Amino acid sequence: MDHSTESPIPGGPLTGVRIVELGGVGPTPFGCMLLADLGADVVRVERPAGYDGGAPIDPRYDLMNRSRRGAMMDLKSPAAVEAVLRLVERADALVEGFRPGVAEKLGLGPDECLAVNPSLVYARMTGWGQDGPLARAAGHDVNYVSLTGVVHSIGEAGGPPVIPLNLAGDFGGGALYLALGVVSALLERRTSGKGQVVDVAMVDGSASLMTALYGLRAAGYWTDERGTNRLDSGAPWYQVYQTKDGGWVSIAANEARFWRATLELLGLTENDVSDQHDRRGWPETKERFAEVFRTRTRDEWCDLAEGRDVCLAPVLSMAEAPAHPHLRARGTFVEVDGIVQPAPAPRFSRTPGAIRRSPAPPGAHTDEVLGDWAFSPGEVAALRAAGALG
Repeated sequence: MDHSTESPIPGGPLTGVRIVELGGVGPTPFGCMLLADLGADVVRVERPAGYDGGAPIDPRYDLMNRSRRGAMMDLKSPAAVEAVLRLVERADALVEGFRPGVAEKLGLGPDECLAVNPSLVYARMTGWGQDGPLARAAGHDVNYVSLTGVVHSIGEAGGPPVIPLNLAGDFGGGALYLALGVVSALLERRTSGKGQVVDVAMVDGSASLMTALYGLRAAGYWTDERGTNRLDSGAPWYQVYQTKDGGWVSIAANEARFWRATLELLGLTENDVSDQHDRRGWPETKERFAEVFRTRTRDEWCDLAEGRDVCLAPVLSMAEAPAHPHLRARGTFVEVDGIVQPAPAPRFSRTPGAIRRSPAPPGAHTDEVLGDWAFSPGEVAALRAAGALG
């Protein structure tokens, strides 16, 4: 079903929370999208036209900008900076994703913002963090996750490291920790009444995501050699296999009962392969599994696994995923204004999140936002005359 989002949708666990987002790319907009989907009133302060930012696509497809309004301002204008500080006075949180020192140069650093609103949560999103030798260096997602062991750990044995899209840095190690940091600081403010600065760095977040693996490595159970461990394609029972029709299926038979069920599914016995945890036998077992999986199509394997206690799933493309019966039944994907996209997550029984607005062209809501945040029409006109608004 196609849902239009021309008007705001009430509800969500963060309803009543006001956030100022200083426009950026990658983790900052995605983190703010998460907060906005859950009900926060997020105002995105957008940069003037011509900024070298995200992908060159029609704004309506820039889904990370959904659920919130934007006001285009030129932060090089003192009048625009003063306008942002007026927004900050009424905000619960501010999120910025500049390199360290840039917000301070603009006059929008923590000192200035907390001076006008001492209870403000000031969240800073960077790759390297606010301090350290690399703090002011250029970088992007893959650089940050390269430093923390993430990229080195992904790939097949004997092969090069594999880039995990920008999921482990921008979105997993960045945006999710940003949203968690903002909500946690807002919760703490209920008892202290005070704001604080939240330093969110993708090097910190992506390292945090690796916590379990660092524990396994310390125990001597995990090696630094790619493709030789139980979760990195080394184990034959945690792997993807190509099928007769060129498709792929994934198996994840970690536990002994799933291992035995997988052997039964493949028509094998424990005498046909090495012991599940015998690393020396993994390459041979992997070859045997590959031979068997090539005897049926992807859908045939899925049908055969239906109702069995095996951990098998088809490897679906982005074109296929929204149509899968399970994802359709849960509403994991929705179609909004003609664009299929993931639905808000996580889910709440009483105050569900929602896609409150579709992405709009930059500057589409400037006057509306300023009016809602207590700027008079005359003040908006004066800001425009001063060149502060886009």
